Amino acid sequence: MNQYQQARAARRRTLGLFAVGIFLAGVAAGLLPSAALAQDKPVLRIGYQKYGTLTLLKGRGTLEKRLAEKGVDVKWTEFPAGPVLLEGLNVGSIDFGTVGEAPPIFAQAAGANLVYVGNEPPSPASEAIVVPKQSTLRSVADLKGKKIALNKGSNVHYLLVKALEKAGLQYKDVQTVFLPPADARAAFERGSVDAWVIWDPFLAAAEKQLGARVIADGKGLVANHQFYLASRAYAQKNPEIVSIVIDELAKVDAWGAKNPKEVAAILSVQTGLEPPVVELAATRYAYGVLPVTPQVIQEQQKVADAFAALKLIPKPIIVRDALLKP
Repeated sequence: MNQYQQARAARRRTLGLFAVGIFLAGVAAGLLPSAALAQDKPVLRIGYQKYGTLTLLKGRGTLEKRLAEKGVDVKWTEFPAGPVLLEGLNVGSIDFGTVGEAPPIFAQAAGANLVYVGNEPPSPASEAIVVPKQSTLRSVADLKGKKIALNKGSNVHYLLVKALEKAGLQYKDVQTVFLPPADARAAFERGSVDAWVIWDPFLAAAEKQLGARVIADGKGLVANHQFYLASRAYAQKNPEIVSIVIDELAKVDAWGAKNPKEVAAILSVQTGLEPPVVELAATRYAYGVLPVTPQVIQEQQKVADAFAALKLIPKPIIVRDALLKP
């Protein structure tokens, strides 16, 4: 092939590629309207953790079926702990989620515009202070001067405050080491901390896998409610969707209370934890979604006041301000 023929061949290849490009662009343009419509479909974005009824609801898939009738999709996002979940709620990356009693206090004090929409009954045995099985520490009083790992702003933060108070110690008498669950477990295993304050199923995993020993749980100290929260804007705009979620949670709770083995099987798949670990954690769950009563809000106010007194939150708050107005 001479130079002229090579040039003609190159032009044909260029024109061919150009034509293909025009064709593909046209196809893409034709698809744009349907893609845009798909993006416009309402989506309920739920934040969850490795425990409880919300995780069970995800595993059963009943909420997706119920909301599909309303033309609403469901997107699930897992969080390692309550404080980061509520950060997601505050910045608008999720619409609904569940946490323990302390995270909403910290979030409200930080200005998060969230609302309480329901809660589970008290579950005080689902959180505890544990020490390594070979530890010489036998009581909360023995923790004076010791390093204690916990997730700052989680439900266990209040448990530690109340346990120290009962033992005659002040919060400043111990060295708190703020770590998320995975990092706290690693520190606990290598002996970098003397004790760990943690909740299920991480608590059950520490007991079953590490032989961790409980020196105090929440019984007689804290209620340890699990709360369902939504962003105020979402709850005000979508009250029917929020009601459907609460209704489906109540149904799953009623089913779960009668089917513990099935609950453990579903949660084992959802959490990736061994069945014996999940089974132990499930025995400590409190089933039954309830409306947020004035009594529960009073209990939350005590948590908020305790944190404010210890300067753990930047300012005092009024918990009932985080309720939807009638």
